[in-house]
Amino acid sequence: MMFLCFFKECSKKTKTDDQENLSADAPSPAQENGEASTFFSFVSSQSKLFLLFFSLGTHSTMYITALKKTEVWLVWWLMPVILALSEAEKGEFHKLADAKIFLSDCLACDSCVTAEEGVQLSQQNAKDFFRVLNLNKKCDTSKHKVLVVSVCPQSLPYFAAKFNLSVTEASRRLCGFLKSLGVHYVFDMTIAADFSILESQKEFVHRYRQHSEEERTLPMLTSACPGWVRYAERVLGRPITAHLCTAKSPQQVMGSLVKDYFARQQNLSPEKIFHVIVAPCYDKKLEALQEGSLPALHGSRGTDCVLTSGEIAQIMEQGDLSVKDAAIDTLFGDLKEDKVTRHDGASSDGHLAHIFRHAAKELFNEDVEEVTYRALRNKDFQEVTLEKNGEVVLRFAAACGFRNIQNMILKLKKGKFPYHFVEVLACAGGCLNGRGQAQTPEGHADKALLRQMEGIYADIPVRRPESSAHVQELYQEWLEGINSPKAREVLHTTYQSQERGAHSLDIKW
Repeated sequence: MMFLCFFKECSKKTKTDDQENLSADAPSPAQENGEASTFFSFVSSQSKLFLLFFSLGTHSTMYITALKKTEVWLVWWLMPVILALSEAEKGEFHKLADAKIFLSDCLACDSCVTAEEGVQLSQQNAKDFFRVLNLNKKCDTSKHKVLVVSVCPQSLPYFAAKFNLSVTEASRRLCGFLKSLGVHYVFDMTIAADFSILESQKEFVHRYRQHSEEERTLPMLTSACPGWVRYAERVLGRPITAHLCTAKSPQQVMGSLVKDYFARQQNLSPEKIFHVIVAPCYDKKLEALQEGSLPALHGSRGTDCVLTSGEIAQIMEQGDLSVKDAAIDTLFGDLKEDKVTRHDGASSDGHLAHIFRHAAKELFNEDVEEVTYRALRNKDFQEVTLEKNGEVVLRFAAACGFRNIQNMILKLKKGKFPYHFVEVLACAGGCLNGRGQAQTPEGHADKALLRQMEGIYADIPVRRPESSAHVQELYQEWLEGINSPKAREVLHTTYQSQERGAHSLDIKW
């Protein structure tokens, strides 16, 4: 199967947002791959016209004439994707812009989007959301679906900053607005991150105890960021994927919670639920396509559609914001979320801080209250250490942005990487800086808005995943015990290193 890298935008990633994080250890893309800024050996610089053609979604052929003959086949071959993006569906908010995946939006850009995935990605937009809303208004109730929206914790500060609200007010405003459209339930995804962190904690302790020169199980690299995981699977392959934590990401766990646990609580089949995730980045759309189906889901994916915070904000701006606010729902009957909480991470789900505390206690009987980060070469690579008797016994790091990831991989392959654990995030600045939010109209990071969001996020009360009574209840009632076979099946995954096909375009950074 042929893999495609759609746009000639990759060079932006290494020339804009991550420029300030450039480390001397990482060779430039040109050093590594020669003329690496040229994506297709047979595609000229005039391919930018193709990008314009694609983004406009027009049926006109005027742009094709500007392309060299060797490139016309590419436009023609992608025509179904273009048509899928440009086809408008009648109904409310029909003027919404189509969702687009640009290469600068994620790390999933090294020959890793298939043609089939390209078509599916084109459907991951507001039109699909409103298709279900409009279907629910028709008389044939057999085709009606229960609409569930789950909101990532890193999305709420964006809505709070954008609409000048507190984070609690923003959550209630968002919930009220979505329900005014016809959404039945709105959930906070923090509970899904609880499971992801708790399972990651146990896995790290196990790996630490098993690690040896013969069996190198460390460092453990987090698996919560889909852009990073996809890059590791499709580009880096083994032995890097062997270091990925097997705990599922919060989005994957939330899919199982909604389509399995919640569906059974409501006496619904999984296919009767249409599950939408509101997330800060576009990589979540790719993750939704990759989600495997558990037997309990009867062939249904855990997530049916992912909309970015920016896409939802656009819907809100075109709608009626004077709707009645509503409290966020929970998975437990009529119980509502009374306050917004988060995990202990500067702009992420906080895997590093929580796993560090757990490992310090479990392995060395040390109670760590305050996790102290130390920035090294740049603000997006930070280190946390635990010393005992003058010796560093735990060395953790947080690596954000492609340059830091590149450095990490180079050192890991050379055997010169001293860390036991790394929280890896594709976006420079972490999840709050996801390209699905906090962007200027020109597509650059809105730094003023981002600083405001960081302040809002920092003020949200921190809750440790171990303290959730609901999580402990779900382990017993839903998963048949903390270390049960069902818990392993539902909360963990495996990784496959995809071999490049003979027809791969062989795109490299």
